[in-house]
Amino acid sequence: MKALKYFSVLVIPFLVYVSFTSKGWYTFIPALFIFGFVPLLEFFIKPNKDNFTKEEEKEAKGNKFYTYLLYVTLPIQLIFLMFFFNAIQEINLTNSEIFGRIFSMGIMCGILGINVGHELGHRSSRIDQFIGEFLLLTSLDTHFLPYHNGGHHFNVATPNDAATARKNELLYTFWIRSHFSSYLQAWKLENNRMKESRRSWVHYQNRMIIYTLCNLLFLSLIFFFFGKIVLIYFIAAAIIGICLLETVNYIEHYGLLRKKNENGRYEKVKRNHSWNSDHQVGQVLLFNLSRHSDHHYNGSKHYQLLKTDPESPQMPTGYPGMMLLSFFPPLWFLVMHKSLKKIF
Repeated sequence: MKALKYFSVLVIPFLVYVSFTSKGWYTFIPALFIFGFVPLLEFFIKPNKDNFTKEEEKEAKGNKFYTYLLYVTLPIQLIFLMFFFNAIQEINLTNSEIFGRIFSMGIMCGILGINVGHELGHRSSRIDQFIGEFLLLTSLDTHFLPYHNGGHHFNVATPNDAATARKNELLYTFWIRSHFSSYLQAWKLENNRMKESRRSWVHYQNRMIIYTLCNLLFLSLIFFFFGKIVLIYFIAAAIIGICLLETVNYIEHYGLLRKKNENGRYEKVKRNHSWNSDHQVGQVLLFNLSRHSDHHYNGSKHYQLLKTDPESPQMPTGYPGMMLLSFFPPLWFLVMHKSLKKIF
């Protein structure tokens, strides 16, 4: 029964369906839900501070239902991509309606594409990893996995990490720095991996080469079957999904830094090196991503097992509300710098 709550994520494709089949302001319903209704609702719902007992954790760890739910997101994402390619070509759409549908597809890319791809990309099963890679491909963010697993988790909360936002850094400059720096570092990580295995960087096991070819093939197929305009609209939707990801990256580690020990090395990653949120609505919609402190403490732990911990710094509200706040830098700095003072 506890797993059923994660099915609430299906409200996202339902609202996107409304967007794709409606006109006027209805095309923005998914955005209004995520950045309007959910943050408002979280002010009235008590945060969930409960963790599984040892018996419940053992049962949940062996419950494949949690993983099957993630698998379901792949056909849903693919169906809605095809739906988008056709819905965006509807005649007599206004510019506002076109943007509303593009933004709705961007939300699908961010939540079902990148977020679920991130979760599956941490799994040891090659099938899980492949599904995660496929989901990331639908959002044009395949480089995410090599950098996230090999770079971000290693360098988090240090100046070496592209995905850790520095204190006083603007969200909009962070988008650019984080995305393009992580892309370049993903290439570096894969090239080094090839070098260590005594292979040329131009090798079929270099994931960045395979990902690049897959991205080019995917975009070429869209162009061939649907044309240039649909391709441009899809790229715009993917960019929105990527910006949503980078906004999540921004709020997750903003201003947090690991200390250096006597040897000049950074201390081990602890639960106080990520911002945590126990607000239930955003937590469930994002598959427990907001229990981010425990995720970095143990990156291989499945989403349903993530715990809250008193050691973790807490956000004032859930992820959707904090993302909305980050769009307004003066308000973001005002709120978060007060929270940082309580930590340091």
